[in-house]
Amino acid sequence: MSKKKLALSVAALILVVGGALARRAWFPRAREPGYRFVDSWGGPGGEPGSLESPIGIALAGGEVFVSDSGNHRIQVFDRGGRFLRSFGQRGSGRGELDRPMHIDVHEGKLYVAEYLNDRIQVFSFAGESLRTVGSTGSGPGQFDAPGGVAVDEEGQLYVADFYNHRVQLLDPEGRFLRQWGSTGEKGIWAGQFNYPTDVALLPDGSLAAADAYNDRIQVFGPNGVFLRKWGGPFAVDIAGPFNGWFSVATGVTVGPEGNLFVADFYNHRIQKFTSAGQFLVAFGNQGGGPGEFEHPTDLAVDVAGHIYAVDFGNHRIQKFAPIRVVGDGPVGDVD
Repeated sequence: MSKKKLALSVAALILVVGGALARRAWFPRAREPGYRFVDSWGGPGGEPGSLESPIGIALAGGEVFVSDSGNHRIQVFDRGGRFLRSFGQRGSGRGELDRPMHIDVHEGKLYVAEYLNDRIQVFSFAGESLRTVGSTGSGPGQFDAPGGVAVDEEGQLYVADFYNHRVQLLDPEGRFLRQWGSTGEKGIWAGQFNYPTDVALLPDGSLAAADAYNDRIQVFGPNGVFLRKWGGPFAVDIAGPFNGWFSVATGVTVGPEGNLFVADFYNHRIQKFTSAGQFLVAFGNQGGGPGEFEHPTDLAVDVAGHIYAVDFGNHRIQKFAPIRVVGDGPVGDVD
């Protein structure tokens, strides 16, 4: 064989092997059976139990807390969707809210990221305002439209600082400790952000960030060091509808088994991954019917694996149950 033919053969082999590896990495298949629709509640409006452009959700005990963003309030439901109570109204004072976003619970308290008040407000579960953290600005401990908050076991706050293109870590008193990303600077490389919207903590203390307009998830270790990222080829702001890709990743949460769930906004679906970023399954498509979405923004997962998803454009919450495979076919889990 001539050197030229040998070179062509090697090049062809490289293309075939490279294509196979890229297909496996960038177009993965589902590894789990998925989820089935159980119930939904809400609907557009301002009366108790109705929702207007909801964004965030969190679970505590038997209760479901929802940031009813368009109505500038928090609403509380039981796990079956029955309205229990609400608190907050539009304003900038204590106990008032202006576009509440992603939320978190910790030791009997609800932490609310307020997009238009540039602060985190802490409430009791009954709705009493306990304190506020942060102010408007780009300095340490200040925010420009915070999108999400997560609280660790020590009470430290991780905040997705949307227009400042960074994630901040604050101590329990709200004092600045560190940040990820360069203030006011967008970027596509590891550790940079393009309008981050939400954060979640993995069981080992690692931080997962929904780097929304980079169409990816980034994960940082407990020591703050960048670990990994995923979403499209090389996870550098390449959007798409394929498994493992995103078209604006708006919400991220951690399930009871340590898996990561992501609200994939413009793809109108929820995606599930291992903590290492391996794609497991996706469900949902665009529409207003059962199990369909119009721009999902967030979700919460209970200990039984049921998913409570925020269906932003349809102004509702949808509940899903994992599909268990028994014998020769799938069987829905207990509602």
